[in-house]
Amino acid sequence: MAKMRAVQVPKAGGEWELVEREIPEPGPGKVRVKVHACGICHSDSVTKEGLFPGIQYPRVPGHEVVGVVDKLGEGTKGWKVGQRVGIGWHGGNCGYCHNCRRGNFFACTNDLQTTGVSFDGGYAEYIVAPAIGLAEVPEGLSAAEAAPLMCAGVTTFNCLRNAGAQPGDVVAVLGLGGLGHLGVQYAAKMGMKTVAIARGADKAELAKKLGSDIYIDNQTQDPAAELQRLGGAKVVLATVTNADAMAAAMGGLGVKGTFMIVGAVPKVEVPAIQMILNSQSVQGWYSGTSIDSEDTLNFSLLEGVRSINEVYKFEQYKEAYDRMMSGKARFRVVMTME
Repeated sequence: MAKMRAVQVPKAGGEWELVEREIPEPGPGKVRVKVHACGICHSDSVTKEGLFPGIQYPRVPGHEVVGVVDKLGEGTKGWKVGQRVGIGWHGGNCGYCHNCRRGNFFACTNDLQTTGVSFDGGYAEYIVAPAIGLAEVPEGLSAAEAAPLMCAGVTTFNCLRNAGAQPGDVVAVLGLGGLGHLGVQYAAKMGMKTVAIARGADKAELAKKLGSDIYIDNQTQDPAAELQRLGGAKVVLATVTNADAMAAAMGGLGVKGTFMIVGAVPKVEVPAIQMILNSQSVQGWYSGTSIDSEDTLNFSLLEGVRSINEVYKFEQYKEAYDRMMSGKARFRVVMTME
């Protein structure tokens, strides 16, 4: 049997293992993809540290996967060998439970599949994934450019386009990291009056380059007061993982404004009276399904939105993961098989 290299976690909290495995065969409804690039995301720590219940080990992480279709499982339709595809966090769903029938595929109750968690992910030379989880990758985006858009990209793009803001509305992006630097670009390209909020005056130039109209330094300025001077934000996209920073920005919402949370925090304090009086809301946002990823890729190509990446070779997987976990990467980390 032909072999491939894969980076696996042997157990929850275990050390990385570079192993040689048989190249897997795709079953019915599955597709085998030859991996060209895989983004390294903080959510990969879910697999590394065993943060979700029921993960079966050994497991190969990685849910920002881009490559080409290598083989189709029996009866699999809609894809062809050689086609460029990507696989994101949402790897598949049953399609027939009550939530799926209502279009809430992210809340599937029967067979919710998470790439790199439910099945082996992209820290390998090949991956087998449900055909329903694949997104077509357009020509014009390299594998390294496209990979982070399968998670960080779709999360911010899909959130913003569903948040209720219209062109010209004030949209604030809290944080200028791996998610936020994409959120600012998407908001600006969607025609929003884009406000970037981050720590330190030194980030003002970056915010402007990414497309923001206004920069708020939340170390020296009150973000809520500054947003209210603009008439209040229709949407605040919170990409940070700091509950205090989130709470400080909520007062900047306008009437019927929405505070969209994509940064994972255990809990955040909500100004209930303010929200009642102004009919405001707080909402969490799941990344998106394969068609959302496809829309993200196409929009990004059309409008020139690009992730700022640090690129590592496959053999540098440990260095790449540690760099991502350090929080010092600018701004996404991508591992390539080339």
